[in-house]
Amino acid sequence: MAGRVIFHIDMNSFYASVEQSHDPSLKGKALAIAGNPKERRGIIVTCSYEARAHGIYTTMPVFEAKRKYPELLILPPNFDRYRAASKAIFDLLRSYTPFVEPVSIDEGYLDITELAQTRHAIGIAEEIQQRIKSELDLPCSIGIAPNKFLAKTASDMKKPMGITVLRKRDIEEKLWPLEVIEMHGVGESTARKLNELRIKTIGDLAGANEGQIKEKLGKYGTRLRKRANGIDGRDVDPESVYDTKSIGASTTLPMDETEDARLHETLRSLSRTVARRLDAKELAGPTVTVHMRTADWQNRTRSVTLRNLVYAEEAIAKEAISLFDRHWDGEPLRLLGVTISNVTEKQSATEQLSLFDYEKHAKDEPILDVMTSLEAKFGKKMLRKGTAHKRPATGSETSFSKDFLDDHERK
Repeated sequence: MAGRVIFHIDMNSFYASVEQSHDPSLKGKALAIAGNPKERRGIIVTCSYEARAHGIYTTMPVFEAKRKYPELLILPPNFDRYRAASKAIFDLLRSYTPFVEPVSIDEGYLDITELAQTRHAIGIAEEIQQRIKSELDLPCSIGIAPNKFLAKTASDMKKPMGITVLRKRDIEEKLWPLEVIEMHGVGESTARKLNELRIKTIGDLAGANEGQIKEKLGKYGTRLRKRANGIDGRDVDPESVYDTKSIGASTTLPMDETEDARLHETLRSLSRTVARRLDAKELAGPTVTVHMRTADWQNRTRSVTLRNLVYAEEAIAKEAISLFDRHWDGEPLRLLGVTISNVTEKQSATEQLSLFDYEKHAKDEPILDVMTSLEAKFGKKMLRKGTAHKRPATGSETSFSKDFLDDHERK
């Protein structure tokens, strides 16, 4: 393959596969991982392919899944087990190239361009797939392409245990006839906006007027149009694993809730969790977002960006409740969430210099110059003021697929 060679590794039914590997008696059986089935928050997180054959799918309520297939086996999630399996997978991938970018607990990109100069890309993919299966007893699919978007698209084309090559010359035949909702990066809301422009297929998007797309969807629309044409210049970036952009928590309510006192208490509880996670990662951010899902599954988010960074429980709760009260119209809610975004390290946040502390900062300036020089050479994370260190996050189940990134420490 000429040019870059990018792999997208996508683990198949990851949580269920880990459980089947841990307990071989579960292999070949219809298995689902879910929360508490006694409460409505019992939603299928993932399920085995044997379960899918009976019409079970992710996000299906547990009671509905059991009604559809009474013999379905349901296990609660074991997050420590999944994190250990994920770490083993990425350690194996890094034995092939340092250019590995984890994007979630069960998927990531590899840039094997250099390795592919001496070995065939498909042979490398087959070896990786078989090693993950034989050494870790876990199935995966691999997409091979010249960029990240096409590699991600390719890995979805054949599951489980598929290997798919997708070149730019293939997109007119393989991608363009598909409905635009099938495109990676296009959700229901974006698809609806594109449909309003009479853009029904990925091919329609590829050939659409760029100005019209940008007017409707902004820069994101322009980016989607490029990707529909097979254009994606993003690098596989191992450093991106350290770039946390937001910290949040959400919960499904036991019943459709309309009582503002209970909703306020839920927002306080979520703010407490978010504050604990921010503290564990030593982060703060200026943007507070409240997520609401109505009883009829309509999702709404409302945000406010403050002049100051927030990280304390009381400050987060105050802003979240204020935001909620301004935008909630009394309709029954089934889910609430709170997120702090545009986060930065608390220690690196710019202090407001005053006449009285100027002398203290002036005295630090030679040290800061040395720090700047070292960071430019070795990276921003290599220095810490004082003895600060990140503590393990707690109460992280709702954002587990992001929290696992803490396991990817620099060697």
